[in-house]
Amino acid sequence: MCRTDQASEPGGEQDAHATDAVFTSLLEDSAEELYEQAPCGYLSTLMDGTIAKINTTLLEWLDLERSQVVGRMRFADLLTVGGKLYHETHFAPMLQMQGEVGGIALDIKGAGKQRMPVLVTSKVKVSEDGEPLLIRTTVFDARDRRAYEAELLRGRKAAEEARRQAEADRARLQEALAVLQQNLLPAALPAIPGLEAGSHYHTASPDLLGGDFYDLFPLGADRWAFFLGDVCGKGPQAAAVTSLTRYTLRAAALHDPDPVTVLTTLNTVLHERYTSGDTRYCTTIFGVLDPGGDHVGVHLASGGHPPALIQRADGTADYLPTPGGMLVGVLPQVQFTAAHTRLFPGDTLLLYTDGLTEARIGPERELYGEDALRAFTAAQPPAGPRALIGALTALLAGFGDGLDDDTALLALGVPAPRR
Repeated sequence: MCRTDQASEPGGEQDAHATDAVFTSLLEDSAEELYEQAPCGYLSTLMDGTIAKINTTLLEWLDLERSQVVGRMRFADLLTVGGKLYHETHFAPMLQMQGEVGGIALDIKGAGKQRMPVLVTSKVKVSEDGEPLLIRTTVFDARDRRAYEAELLRGRKAAEEARRQAEADRARLQEALAVLQQNLLPAALPAIPGLEAGSHYHTASPDLLGGDFYDLFPLGADRWAFFLGDVCGKGPQAAAVTSLTRYTLRAAALHDPDPVTVLTTLNTVLHERYTSGDTRYCTTIFGVLDPGGDHVGVHLASGGHPPALIQRADGTADYLPTPGGMLVGVLPQVQFTAAHTRLFPGDTLLLYTDGLTEARIGPERELYGEDALRAFTAAQPPAGPRALIGALTALLAGFGDGLDDDTALLALGVPAPRR
């Protein structure tokens, strides 16, 4: 607790005297002086706008003498051409109807005929009988506010220009990425006598290069090679590995088309890159088509890729097992599993990447899964690869934002005889 005889703090008595002096000067300040030297402009006009009284502050802003203004000028004469037009068409009618108008932005003709932005508030004084007597108007200097608004407008324009530039840059980037993505895929699948082929590529994001790939090309002697796969990751680095994978598979197939041998060669190439610091790998299926008589022989091998699905002409669908296939590029010694089957008229072989089976569906965001894909394929009429690809493309579109990964589809089959 403080003692009652405790000395006052240093400077306390001096501060009290200064405060008293301020209050004394305020009490001595006359109403007339407050009106004349106010930090805003005051004026009173007759109902026709003729100025009857005006304070010194506003006269200084206008660079006019009182004798030039009082009884000689109207309020509208103080405004610029645009301000006068607005006063006559909007301000004066609103004031007449409402009896008060506040915060209207106008421009007056300041000193040196310079445009001076102001905020104007007017109120009609009425008699006890409700008859209008005069108009009292307050004028506030809005130059700093107008400069602030102009600065905000410049900032908004700069932000808008930056946004437009960013959108244009993004559009150019997406266009370049689309071209690069197309270069990682065949422009069109070749026409194969006695066979039909269909493909589809879904890009999850136009801003990122995907790592999914596929191809179909001739080996000679009426044989054809095909592959489909997925490189880990996205972006330029993944695209570089994708390009390397595609060309390695093509070159290895021309040297020795045995699927296991081709995948072993690819593993050697990617593992060398893997041990050099680029720890990307891929999953892939490589196979050979060998037409013969009433069917097409299929010999393929898988390196850690989801199994191929076969839609038969009788309406059934099932996977072609390739168990034990290891990821390509991670280990120096790997084991790949080969599989054989035959495609008869009306049969279709479907290859896909995991973007399809790992799509999220339903309110619970569950994985679509391989069982659902098999059931969907079995429900489609065996109308050939292109029809199946069309149905799957519509399925992917129905996933919406649940399809958040790139997806590649490749279907190969023997057309059913036309009835």
